Parts: sequence; structure tokens; C-alpha cells
Amino acid sequence: MPLHVSQAPAPALRSVLVALGSTAVREAHTPALRSVQGPMSPELPLPVHVLDVRDHAVPPAGTPRTRLVGWRFMIRGGEGPVAAADTRLTPDGWTFSHFFEGPYLASTERALRQAETMTTPFQPRLLSVPDLYMLTLWLHSDPEADPATGSPTPADLLVPLAPAPPGIAAHMPYRVADLLPVLNLRLAPPPLLESTA
Repeated sequence: MPLHVSQAPAPALRSVLVALGSTAVREAHTPALRSVQGPMSPELPLPVHVLDVRDHAVPPAGTPRTRLVGWRFMIRGGEGPVAAADTRLTPDGWTFSHFFEGPYLASTERALRQAETMTTPFQPRLLSVPDLYMLTLWLHSDPEADPATGSPTPADLLVPLAPAPPGIAAHMPYRVADLLPVLNLRLAPPPLLESTA
């Protein structure tokens, strides 16, 4: 298998296990999670990074900056994933954030299956572009890298998850050098109109 899934920090995993055994499951806005009969387990931990392609500290041709904002676990119950659980880093360490379901759950599963068929080894991560309401599977080309650090490199691939913004094909692997200019263009401030008065 070419995907090298990283180990999440132990406190992040523990926080999800505690949440699965607590009232958080019954209080979650995730009908699928609440309807599971039997055991549930957190699997496929993915580091979640945020990308700001408008970072003015980085020249347009430079490497974009990312920052780790959490770890996402697929919650498996019965035959497949029924929800996801996010954790976040606080001053006291890793803590459970929330459960959720929705289109990104199936989309992430599909993108991971696609990536497993590739011949190049990758480290899977999630890369969020909040200003475009966009989430991608980030296939980092260094499978042994620290999953909490780094930025997209030219050898990395980005796979937009569905629903993707208009004009960007979901589930199509893009080279970083091909997708980042598109994102930069979409996030660029509109040009100022000159006054004709």
C-alpha cells in the first residue's frame, strides 16, 4: 500500500476514545453515529492543515505556508465509516473537538481508496482552504516526514474533495504547481476600479 498513514498524537486518540464512550455520541448532530449498534473505532488519523495562499509574507512563487490545526479520525462502526471526529490543539494539549458527518466523509474515503492505487508512496494529510470552503486530500511525497510540519512541495499532489468549488474537479489529482495558482487567482482581492470623474 503506497499510503503511509501517520500515527496521531496519543492524547488526540485518547480524547476521541473518551468521547466515543461518553454522552458526546448521543448529543452529536450525527444521526448515523447515534444509530450505530455495537462498537465503534477511530481509524485513519489524518493531520488537518490550513493553507492561506494569500499569505503576504510569502511571495506568489514561494512555498505556501500551512499550519496544523487538528487531527481527523474516521469513525468506523459496522461495515464502514459512519462519522468523523476532529481534535484540536489547546494550551493544555490535544482535545476532542466534535463529531460530524456529511459529504466530506464519503469523499475522503473515496480519495483515500484512489490514492491507494497509485504506485508512488505518499503520506496522506488533509489541507483546508477555508476562504474557498475547500478541503483536499494532500498527498505528501515524503512518507516519513513529520505530519505536523511542512508545506506542499512540487512533488506533492492535492486531490480536491467533493463538493469542490466550481471549476475545480473533485477527485482529480492536481500537482501543487498546477492547483495553487488557480487558488491564488480565486482568492486575490478584486482589482480597484479607477474613477472616471
